[in-house]
Amino acid sequence: MKDIQGMPGTAGGLALRICQFVSAVMGLCIMATTSDFPSVTAFCYLVAATGLQSVWSISQAIIDIYALLVRRSLQNYRVVSLFAIGDGITSTLTFAAACASAGITVLIDNDLNSCAHNHCLQFETATAMAFISWFTTLPSFLLNFWSLASR
Repeated sequence: MKDIQGMPGTAGGLALRICQFVSAVMGLCIMATTSDFPSVTAFCYLVAATGLQSVWSISQAIIDIYALLVRRSLQNYRVVSLFAIGDGITSTLTFAAACASAGITVLIDNDLNSCAHNHCLQFETATAMAFISWFTTLPSFLLNFWSLASR
């Protein structure tokens, strides 16, 4: 199968992994710098999910860099299966955490009107970064899954 940009071992795949990593780390750092995030379970879950997403993305980026440097294709069935499963798990966890955090953020901002007492801007920004991280994980997952299905 021909390497399509966005699949493992391509420059497009590396760009997706770097975007995933940067947005996950930004969301993680923004949320972790607020003093009251541990009091809400959804925000703790967001920190855990973006932490896992950032570790997964940077490890995949390192593998992509290696594959690009040695000009090796990563279109092995087992490797692509591992990437598809890992991307599926991390994207599902990140999406669930972002949705839960968005719900709590809307509750704090719109329903309780207590943004003056909380870090609403940081919560909203961290949640948005988690959604961006999830959104950049989807192409990786779908391309890997499609690659497996077309064999």
